[in-house]
Amino acid sequence: MTVVFDPAATPPVEILAVLSLLCPEVVRDIEQNWNASVSDYARHLWRPVARPASGPAIAARSILREALHERLGVIMRPEEIGKALEEFEHRPVIQSGLHCLLLMDRITFDAVLLAWLGAVENGLSAFFGFMGTTMTMETIGREGPGWLDVGYDKINLFGLGRHKLCRKSTCAAGPVSLNTRALEAVGDETDVSRWLGTLLANQDKVFGTVADALTALNEDLIANWDRSGMTLPVFIDDRLAAAAMARHLEHDDGLLSRLLIEPARRQRLDSALQEAVSSPFGRFLPNATDYFWGIREERVRKLVLTNGHLIEPDRPHGLSIPFERLHLRQALLDGVLLPNLFLMFLVLAILPRVRVVGGLRQIGYVALFHSILLAVLDENAPEERDLAAELQVRENAWGMRVIDEKISVREQLAGLPQGALFPELLRQYRLRTLAETTDDLRLVREDARWRKIGRAEIKAT
Repeated sequence: MTVVFDPAATPPVEILAVLSLLCPEVVRDIEQNWNASVSDYARHLWRPVARPASGPAIAARSILREALHERLGVIMRPEEIGKALEEFEHRPVIQSGLHCLLLMDRITFDAVLLAWLGAVENGLSAFFGFMGTTMTMETIGREGPGWLDVGYDKINLFGLGRHKLCRKSTCAAGPVSLNTRALEAVGDETDVSRWLGTLLANQDKVFGTVADALTALNEDLIANWDRSGMTLPVFIDDRLAAAAMARHLEHDDGLLSRLLIEPARRQRLDSALQEAVSSPFGRFLPNATDYFWGIREERVRKLVLTNGHLIEPDRPHGLSIPFERLHLRQALLDGVLLPNLFLMFLVLAILPRVRVVGGLRQIGYVALFHSILLAVLDENAPEERDLAAELQVRENAWGMRVIDEKISVREQLAGLPQGALFPELLRQYRLRTLAETTDDLRLVREDARWRKIGRAEIKAT
């Protein structure tokens, strides 16, 4: 059986018109693959990317490679590391936009599945997924990394009290162990074997942080769901971005060092950020902290830059870090600071020329981050002028909730062959078009931010 294409079918023009205001590259992806299968769309997102050409981009790619090499060294043999990095040089793509949740979470599962499809369709041995870890373990009632969705109920995954769950952050809370008693009480239904045994195999382990636990458990789940080992997921998070940022700050002549530390350059950067916030697209921008997050007492803290120091507002005994290159670098290495989204996307994607595949808000703010960087480059500096020319091509793609199933992951897994869950889903998504799976871009139509942009555009014209 093959996909039946309707060459006359086209994506909704009014939705593409709104998207094209901020990210025309996303519109091109949709238009080119509208009647293709979802697996073809995923293959398209993981297509090759031009290698860095300017000095700052080459340096940023080298820094990112070093950070990725360290991460791969934990889970791969040396010869496998070399292969994965060489593949990444040709197809540098990171699935981002994910929060650090167990793969039993519906949105997380569907996004990782799309990344898996893209990697398999391109014959890659590994793919990279960025899991954001600055969220608390409970975001709202019985939601967040500290909870396991089993379809009909939710289990307190690590057995921590609700007060701790809502006050501790995924990247810093720990050490933790699985709540074995609650997991064993789930039952012995046939579908439980698709995931419960994999989790319980880790019941005696103590993980340094919740992020470490969820990363390890997710790697184990995918290995069990695809025993053929068609492609390996490599989960990275804010801590890898912090390591990369620290490397950028090793020297005072690096681009990011100049932008952050030289007063005139930082003033120009602050102005560009504020201008973006005040623009019609400002609602896409996260603006919660000044350049970095602070980590104290197992929780992520908002910071403000005051009198040359990063401090916690209204907390006289909180963090206070001099906004100087060596102090910032050491705090990143010590796990006291994490880069905010703007700096994170600079070091992981925009500067090293990596395509990021994210959600409907992310495609907006990555485009804005890209424009902010362009606005602060010095056209009189040859290397920055070369970078500006290179940045005329944006590597920004939509991949979160492209696949958007409605049943729980547990229910979906129940109908799939054990040990070949992902290969079976590959077969299924080779038979479904992008138009069908996205229900004519229904999620874009219903997204509050894009809807407001659309209304404002209609009013303006």
